Amino acid sequence: MRTDFYKWTLVLSLCVISPMISGAQDQARDPSVAAAPVFKAESDLVVLHVNVFDGRSDAVPDLPQSAFQIFEDGKMQPITFFSSADVPVAVGLVVDNSTSMLTRRAMVLSGGKTFAESSHPEDEVFTVVFNEHVRDALPNGAAFTQNHALIEASLVRYPAGGMTAVYDAVIAGLDHLQQATLQKKVLVVLSDGEDNASMHSKQDMLHRASRSDALIYTIFTGSLATTPGDRAVLKRLAEISGGVSYSPDGEANVVATFKRIAENIRRGYSIGFVPAHADTDYHRVKVLVQAPGYKHLSVRARDGYAGNDASTN
Repeated sequence: MRTDFYKWTLVLSLCVISPMISGAQDQARDPSVAAAPVFKAESDLVVLHVNVFDGRSDAVPDLPQSAFQIFEDGKMQPITFFSSADVPVAVGLVVDNSTSMLTRRAMVLSGGKTFAESSHPEDEVFTVVFNEHVRDALPNGAAFTQNHALIEASLVRYPAGGMTAVYDAVIAGLDHLQQATLQKKVLVVLSDGEDNASMHSKQDMLHRASRSDALIYTIFTGSLATTPGDRAVLKRLAEISGGVSYSPDGEANVVATFKRIAENIRRGYSIGFVPAHADTDYHRVKVLVQAPGYKHLSVRARDGYAGNDASTN
């Protein structure tokens, strides 16, 4: 199975895309025109999806590659891949549907609608709703959709009630993301974090998240309920993946948080380097950022990667 030792193929060409297209058209018109040589080299890259925030916790776009440094096990590594483009992503919305959400169906629906409207139009989205049961919520067995109406309807497809299996739901969401063809993957988890029904343990979930290449954003709803929930586990889940954990203090702010997450996803960076070791160990990584004109920048990225060990997924 694919691990989070992300395998990318680098295509090194002597020509840029437009001359290649033009050359191909010329060759079609004149068979005597030889095709330009294209040289390819393959390399395993570790690709980190990175968010940068300013002192107001707003995502900072349009930073150059020169603003970033990557350290692997304390040693700085050259950056060999960099992108700040607003590209489509594969997104899973994992939404608590237990008894604590009985009175918050309108909030969930509004949040899902806001997220879909604020996302890249070519994002591929799926939904998981859970109480003690974890259910893929898109109709007709669809794996992903770009249809906003389907996304919204799926979030309230099943009646709320019952216990909470958040650990199982997160693992199911991460497993589902492996079906995606898009390189960048995101999971958004809405819950109070309190688990009383999972087959998997908290450590199972955290380990699985640390071995995934998905960014995980969490929205803690415990502040809206009479029970405190487990904010710490949602915070940890986001931290180890390079995502962000939010704790909105009202239902309107939950909806605003969905929009904020969608915008942050679109303002992120993808940064790659060739690992120093070809092994199956877990290696620590750290990303630093410094840019003229900015103060108090902070970086969110996963803190490590596992090597090419098929047993980790």
